Amino acid sequence: MSDSTTTEAPAQPPAPDADGGEAPKPSFVRTFGRYLTEANSVMVTIYSLVLAFLIGAILLIVSDEYTRSTFTYFFARPQDAWYASRDLIAESYTALFEGAILNFNTLESYQAGQADFGNLLRPLSETLTYATPLIFTGLAVGLAFRAGLFNIGAQGQLIFGMMGALIVGFSLDLPIWLHLPLAVIAGAVAGGLFGAVPGVLKASTGAHEVISSIMLNNIAALFLVWALGTTFLHSETKSDLVSKSVDESAVLPTLLSSLNPSLRVNLALVIGIAAAVFTWWLLSKSTFGFRIRAVGFNEHAAQTAGMRIGSTYTTTMAAAGALAGLGGAALALGVSSGGITTNTALDYGFSGITVALLGRANPGGIVASALLFGALKAGALSAQPDVPVDISTLLQATIVLFIAAPALVKAILHLRTPRGGLVTLEAKGW
Repeated sequence: MSDSTTTEAPAQPPAPDADGGEAPKPSFVRTFGRYLTEANSVMVTIYSLVLAFLIGAILLIVSDEYTRSTFTYFFARPQDAWYASRDLIAESYTALFEGAILNFNTLESYQAGQADFGNLLRPLSETLTYATPLIFTGLAVGLAFRAGLFNIGAQGQLIFGMMGALIVGFSLDLPIWLHLPLAVIAGAVAGGLFGAVPGVLKASTGAHEVISSIMLNNIAALFLVWALGTTFLHSETKSDLVSKSVDESAVLPTLLSSLNPSLRVNLALVIGIAAAVFTWWLLSKSTFGFRIRAVGFNEHAAQTAGMRIGSTYTTTMAAAGALAGLGGAALALGVSSGGITTNTALDYGFSGITVALLGRANPGGIVASALLFGALKAGALSAQPDVPVDISTLLQATIVLFIAAPALVKAILHLRTPRGGLVTLEAKGW
């Protein structure tokens, strides 16, 4: 997927003022004000977040029985509806924040000497833990976007990466300095091989990657169910569908366990950030990245220039699959090192699509959006039962809706069209 923009008109020379000299440059305040009222990519992203949280607030009010009841006598006592709505929204979003970033009650206990620093970091650790797989799957989808491909198969690639890392993780007896890297690489290789399949099909037969990759998701999920029932993968100590545990020499070390053993964030976060930096370098500085961007921008022009379109599709999807496979390795060797189940992968692959859209297929933006969605998930799980867990999914879906339709944000807020036109992300058609 590539950023499609119209070509900007050449800058016009400044108009002369009444005395024949150049007109004064606009002030910073005026320039900044114009930027805030433009439908550029940054402001559309910010306004999408604001609009999503506003819609979330409305749905919180509608779904709460007590708050909803205050509107039945709104014209008699409007202040009741106002105070009930205000308190509900403030308490719900505060609970989300405390579950994802910082719990104020724990902060008071820490300041009073009744809690250790590790307890203070628990919400942030959970956010980073949930965000880590999203970084990998977001990068997998975003990399394919830049080549004009819609990699909807990140879920299946993550599952195969999870199984590849798991098999190496429990079947080899090696020292940690060799075992752990081999297990991580095995996850990347398994995901890359599985991701290359839709690329090969598209290059050789023209099969659309959306259809082939979404079917491969089902194949991966069903294959995992079958594999967990085999004596090779199934746990020898548990009766339910759980895999064997990974050897200690292949477990990703936690980063903050010295402060508190319950802090789950591990080395996978560092690997994810390194993968984002590498993806940025690959797209911006390498010949292969130039070929990806050229094919994504205009495959016919790229072919005319001598680039091999089919091989670019295949290698791009393989690289995307390897990134998703690293996310699977992060799960199998990290938070689920005690054994994976059919629910371990959750919906990280599909959520990677929303992460890539919010990050506009830019590695830095993908990391930021993964952190946001990780915070929403951690906050929603921590805030139960005070806040419906579905509020996190709703906010994510609304954010993506506005991000994918910048013209809608422009129309709602009456923003001006920026120079060069609206920036949108597009995948190739059928």
